[in-house]
Amino acid sequence: MNVRQWSRDLAMGARFAFVGGREGWIRVLLTAVGVGLGVALLLLTTAIPDALSVRHDRERARTDIHYTESHKTKAGNTVLVANTDTTYREKDVRGRELEPEGVRAPLPPGLSRFPAPGEMVVSPALKKLLASGDGKLLRERLPDRITGTITEDGLIGSAELAFYRGGSGLAAHLDGPGVTRIDRFGEPEQSEPMDPVLLMLVLVVFVVLLMPVGVFIAAAVRFGGERRDRRLAALRLVGSDSRMTRRIAAGEALSGAVLGLVFGTVFFLIGRSLAGSAEVLDISVFPSYLNPAPALVALVAVAVPAAAVLVTLFALRGVVIEPLGVVRTARPARRRLWWRLLLPLCGVAMLYPMVGKGHSNGNFNQYLVTGGVVLLLVGVTALLPWIVEAVVARLGSGSVAWQLAVRRLQLSSGTAARMVNGIAVAVAGAIALQLLFAGVQSSYTKETHKDVSRAQMQVRVPSGTPLEPAARTFRETKGVRQVSAFSEGYAGDRRKDPEHSAQLTVGDCAYLREVATLPSCHEGDVFAVRGGEYDTDTPKMDKPGGTLYIDPSYGDLPSAEVAWTLPGGLQHAVSRTDPTGVKRGGFLITPSALPAKALPVVEGQLYLKLDQSVPDVKEFVRNTAASVSPLSQPMVWASSEQSRKFTSIRTGLFGGATCVLFLIGASLLVSQLEQLRERKKLLSALVAFGTRRRTLSLSVLWQTAIPIALGLLLASAVGLTLGVVLLKMTATAVSVDWWSVLAMTGIGAGVVVAVTLFSLPALLRLMRPDGLRTE
Repeated sequence: MNVRQWSRDLAMGARFAFVGGREGWIRVLLTAVGVGLGVALLLLTTAIPDALSVRHDRERARTDIHYTESHKTKAGNTVLVANTDTTYREKDVRGRELEPEGVRAPLPPGLSRFPAPGEMVVSPALKKLLASGDGKLLRERLPDRITGTITEDGLIGSAELAFYRGGSGLAAHLDGPGVTRIDRFGEPEQSEPMDPVLLMLVLVVFVVLLMPVGVFIAAAVRFGGERRDRRLAALRLVGSDSRMTRRIAAGEALSGAVLGLVFGTVFFLIGRSLAGSAEVLDISVFPSYLNPAPALVALVAVAVPAAAVLVTLFALRGVVIEPLGVVRTARPARRRLWWRLLLPLCGVAMLYPMVGKGHSNGNFNQYLVTGGVVLLLVGVTALLPWIVEAVVARLGSGSVAWQLAVRRLQLSSGTAARMVNGIAVAVAGAIALQLLFAGVQSSYTKETHKDVSRAQMQVRVPSGTPLEPAARTFRETKGVRQVSAFSEGYAGDRRKDPEHSAQLTVGDCAYLREVATLPSCHEGDVFAVRGGEYDTDTPKMDKPGGTLYIDPSYGDLPSAEVAWTLPGGLQHAVSRTDPTGVKRGGFLITPSALPAKALPVVEGQLYLKLDQSVPDVKEFVRNTAASVSPLSQPMVWASSEQSRKFTSIRTGLFGGATCVLFLIGASLLVSQLEQLRERKKLLSALVAFGTRRRTLSLSVLWQTAIPIALGLLLASAVGLTLGVVLLKMTATAVSVDWWSVLAMTGIGAGVVVAVTLFSLPALLRLMRPDGLRTE
């Protein structure tokens, strides 16, 4: 191969692309836009790992709970931190109360000074929300005066809702949950092995999201192929040989791809600048997070132009360009099926050795997983042209619009298949992922066993806060139907490091009957419970006249233990399932039977039954909880909860799928417009001969609908196959959610319908007799 000759021919092709008149630069522009959209998404994808890493680093840098450290004592470099997280209309709001204990107390990232009591420093997004009408209820919950904003290094995203406010008297709650004393923010990196199935999910998600991008880039470099080939015939007429002509054609494609890199970079920078104001599925980033790795950027910069050259040479292998024209209208050789079937079969063969591996047999081979999924999805692009050709060759007569569409497809079935390859690959991957996520979801979802028919919210009232006034306040809250109030704590047989311990539940008779079967109940009664889950110590402690110590100390932790003598009239009760789904053990105590000194050391709990028809009823409850105590913790009950890692992977998939769907729609629209431009004279001729515009519009619709229908059928078959194989690999029972399959297929069809509607104005403009005019 003569490198100099190749360089000269490629450069000549690039010059023809830009100086070849209107047709040349329109084709280059279309190619550049198509390639640019794909490049922008590739750059975004390469930036995602860095963005996730930065978010993780920011989250770790502001960590204020160190589980590995022992209880710290007050010093000049310590600060008390209280967790005051809340939720507003299903959006999480991160909150902390800070009380510095010395001049060297550490500041959290994003703050320049500690807010005083009554002051609050908020994130820009929270400041905007509190100032708007939508944040009125939240402002009632956070009435402190805003004195500043949290800077970027203290937030994980531009849309994060977060605040720090000044606290006081937090030391009294230090032994309770949610309050801690620290001497630094942040914690060292702790590597935690990831579940093999979750690792495989991440790998498959990236492959499935990137494959349609590659398919669209390969299709974009072939825009305007027929007009380009006719121009190349003129080069043969002036003396170039067939190889030189192909290299010149590759040069034209190369120039479009290089311009596409520029367009893609511009699109990416525009999208990067807009990222700070966007939020997708509760995920937001700062523009500075989206920095693609230099090595991956270099790979994209080299791979896209190289792919443009290779695709063009591959596309011209079956085209004979002669000095007097292009031999394309002759009957092409029949497409062969055997090698097209090899691709998906080889993909299944690569995945088959990992069938049954599951969670416990080590990590999946990432190369086999990637290769197998890629081959199966590439098999869609290889099989679809054969299927379209085989089907349209057998289509019979029909209306004029139908005959025009079928004949066009019979002449250029490959072009029609290329248009829908990307959507078919995307739908196949989406169906496979939907099956995989639905199949393994149960492994990462656990039942909470909470009875949501008996209560829908729970509020923890900090120790020292009077329970009955708090319960009365909640009963007066709008939308609250019923309040069950009780306190709980622990008692041991010794003041320090007790050998036996038992749970204490303090409440009125109505509540105690919710958790146990009582022989009878009057104020002043005490009951020892039998049948509690995991409770073996109560029978060893329920001796009337015996002394128990409420809130005993463990290790070096301080306590305010209170001695309590079991009354002589101690009764027995049988445990029953409480609203949280567990059977309580220990002792049930009516309020007057508990020593007054013990009230500050037991913790209040409220179970709330709500009127769900009241708008924002949960926000009213949270506002009431904040007014009772800033340290109260309202929780919404759910019958099940999912692993956060699994949920984050699924959220990332939905975010990526949104970007890919946008690319699919935009690229299909560009491709459709390019096809209409190619047929401008043909459409004008048909209109000049009296063909109705309605007939031509229907023919264009059929030309799109037939390949799409075939592509979606093939995508469903390949997607189901890949999904079943992946489920077998995870050792999960195979079950097909047909509604999800139909939904994924419907979304793909919906994108095509939308693209067709957007292309109708251009089609109507082209259907004019004056389109036959030529210069």
